[in-house]
Amino acid sequence: MTMQNLNDRLASYLDKVRCLEEENAELECRIREFYAKQGPLCEPKDYGHYHQQIEDLKNQLICASVENNKLLLCIDNSKLTADDFRSKYETECCLRQNVEADINGLHQILDQLTACRSDLDIQCENLQDELCCLRKNHEEEVTCLKNQASGDVSVEVNACPGPDLKKILEEMRCKYESMIEGNRKEVEAWYESKIEEVNRDVCTSSQEIEESNNKVTELRRQLQALEIEYDAQCSLRDTLEASLGETELRYNSHLAELQDRISCLEQQLAELRSEMECQNHDYTELLDVKSRLEKEIATYRGLLEGGQHDIVGGGGVNRSSSTSGARSSEARTPHTYVTHSCHAAHLHH
Repeated sequence: MTMQNLNDRLASYLDKVRCLEEENAELECRIREFYAKQGPLCEPKDYGHYHQQIEDLKNQLICASVENNKLLLCIDNSKLTADDFRSKYETECCLRQNVEADINGLHQILDQLTACRSDLDIQCENLQDELCCLRKNHEEEVTCLKNQASGDVSVEVNACPGPDLKKILEEMRCKYESMIEGNRKEVEAWYESKIEEVNRDVCTSSQEIEESNNKVTELRRQLQALEIEYDAQCSLRDTLEASLGETELRYNSHLAELQDRISCLEQQLAELRSEMECQNHDYTELLDVKSRLEKEIATYRGLLEGGQHDIVGGGGVNRSSSTSGARSSEARTPHTYVTHSCHAAHLHH
C-alpha cells in the first residue's frame, strides 16, 4: 500500500514535470515568436532618419530666416531710398518756392518799372505840352512885336540894337528839345535794359521752374513705384511669415507626434523588458523546481531500488525496516508534495 502511494505520487510528480516542461516549451515558442515579430529588444531602435528629417527642417527654418532677413534688408533699403527721395523732393519744393518768390519779386519790379514808365510818359507829355505852350507864347510875342514894328508911329531911337529874341528862343527851344530827346533816349535805354534783364530773369526762372517740375514729376513717379514695390514686399513678407508659421506649426505637430510615438515605443520596450524579466524569473524558478524534482525522483528511485532489494533478499526485519523507511519517507513526502504543488500552481498561474 505504501509503495502504491509512492508510485502514485511519483507518477503525479512526473506528470506535473511533464506539464511544466510542455508549458516551458510553449513559453519558449511564444518568446521566439515575439522576438521574430518585434526583433531584438535589447538593441536601441535607430532614429537616424528622424534626426535627418529634423536637420532638414532646421535647415529649412534657417533658410526661411535668411530669406526673411534679406527681405527686411531690402525693405530697409527701400525705406532709406524713399527717405532720400523725400528729402530731395522737399529740397526741390523749397527751391521751387524760392523761384516762385523770386518770380513774384520780379513781377513787382516789372510793375514798378511799368509805373515808372507811365510816370515818364506823363512827364514827357507834360514837357511836350509845356513846349507847345512855349512855342505858342513865342509865336504870340513874335506876332505882337511884328505888329508893333509895323505900326504908323515911327520912332527913331538912337540906341544899341536889343537882343535877338527869336534867336534866343530858338536856342532855348533847341536846348530843351535836345535835353528832352536825351532824357527820352536815356529813359528808353534804361527801360529797354531793364526789360531785357527782366525777360532774361523770367526766361531763366521759367526754365528752372520747368526743370523743377520735371524733377518733381520724376520724383513722384519714382516715389509711386517705390511705394508699389514696398507694398509688394510687405505683402510678400506677410505671406512668407504666414507660410513660415504654418510650416513651424506643421513640423512642430509632426515632431510632437514623433515624440509621442517614441515615448510610447519606449514605454512598450520598458514593459516588454519587465515582462521578460518576470518570465526569466519564472523560468529560473521552474528550472529550480525541475532540478529539485529530479533530485527527489532520484531519491525515490534510490529508495525504491533499496526497498525492492530488501524485499527480495531479506526477512521480516528488512520488511519492517523498509516499512519504517517508507513511513519516514511518507512522513517527509506530504511536506515536499505540498511545497512542490504550491510552486507548480504558482508557476502555472
